[in-house]
Amino acid sequence: MSKKFIGVDINCGKVMSQHVGSAIRKGNVSESDIDRALFNAFSLRMKLGLFNGNPQHLPSGDIPPSQVCSTKHKNLALQAAQDGIVLLKNTDNTLPLARSKVTSLGVIGPNADAPPSLLGNYNGPPCEVITPLAALQYSVDYTRFAVGCNVAGNVTEIPRAVHLARSVDYVIMFMGLDQDQEREALDRTDLVLPGMQQTLISKVAEAAKKPIILVLLSGGPLDITFAKNDPRIGAILWAGYPGEAGGTAISSIIFGEHNPGGKLPVTWYPQDFTKVPMTDMRMRADPATGYPGRTYRFYTGKPVYQFGYGLSYSKYSYEFEAGAATSIYLNNSLSPQARRNDPNTLSYDIASLGFNTCGELKISATVGVKNHGPMAGRHPALLFSRWPSTEHGRPVKQLVGFQSVHLEAGESTKVEFSLSACEHLSRVMDDGRRVLDKGSHFLIVGDKEHEISIVA
Repeated sequence: MSKKFIGVDINCGKVMSQHVGSAIRKGNVSESDIDRALFNAFSLRMKLGLFNGNPQHLPSGDIPPSQVCSTKHKNLALQAAQDGIVLLKNTDNTLPLARSKVTSLGVIGPNADAPPSLLGNYNGPPCEVITPLAALQYSVDYTRFAVGCNVAGNVTEIPRAVHLARSVDYVIMFMGLDQDQEREALDRTDLVLPGMQQTLISKVAEAAKKPIILVLLSGGPLDITFAKNDPRIGAILWAGYPGEAGGTAISSIIFGEHNPGGKLPVTWYPQDFTKVPMTDMRMRADPATGYPGRTYRFYTGKPVYQFGYGLSYSKYSYEFEAGAATSIYLNNSLSPQARRNDPNTLSYDIASLGFNTCGELKISATVGVKNHGPMAGRHPALLFSRWPSTEHGRPVKQLVGFQSVHLEAGESTKVEFSLSACEHLSRVMDDGRRVLDKGSHFLIVGDKEHEISIVA
């Protein structure tokens, strides 16, 4: 292989077909590099049976819609949507709504009755799309709808939406983004809601009789600080792009048929974060230049919502079980080293420790989880680790394990996490080397911490 050749065997696009010839002429790749890539690509296609004849006559070529759209698969689509929805705000238990007490309902927003907005992209044809509006109309007879604005927020019907908000007991708004705002090859330049969406939400919240419910559809994060801090907005749900069963899933959470347990998969940054150049991919913060860092592990600014955040209708508590390991012992023959920029900390180089030694540095942490009610629910327990300080480029914390448990109201259980010191308690230095610091480390779940010491 050419020493200059670094990459993959296939490109999802036209780069290789357009530029490989020129690369060969310049000596950046050789014909043998191309032969190897073709061999790998076509070998895989052969293994997949793509040259075995007419695909429709092969075992996987005759799967009828009835098999794809079976009850089992539809239920799985509903469960996936329900489990992925995140409750971001729920002031004074705005949610769930008691269906019997909702005599009139106003549904407002461009994502309330837009099937494509539920599906996102990279999806096959859905079996049946139930929009949030359709699901809510099924639940509440007197349901009225106003679009309010388009997703881009540049075409509005604010007066009509405000009039509707004044005329009903409850208002649910469906705002956010769609594939015209974010998709592959279409990057956003703002983190705030597009156009006049924020104005529409605030005007409706001001006119409504009760605090409104805001449901957001989007793939990426949104700076909704205004809604987070507005007391007239009682509850906020983020549904992502929940798929064909998204409308039913959202309705089931609003009316308490499903207890939300989703957690944010990314940090939601404030609008100011857009000032950071996309080409600056440093993870660690740089106080000297005001660079805030990236991801929940290193970001030093104030996020709108953090990675892993998500509320529930139930209250959960955690306890590290008595007898959990408090020390991990290393062989005295191993010598930790002080780093030039961190002379007060001794660290073990993971590569030097080797596979066998790292394999012996295993511990388990057992965490008790209790659902204090009032509802049964599925709850993800997230286990993080942190260091005594964030000096010298250490992360604020890092996720080292998670498990999802279903608990009835009042029920408790124990969750065991298997951890490797070399993998889960180590950190990466600026030069790319992974090290394990001698001394204290902390495991965190919820508001509970457990200290573990690396000792020789």
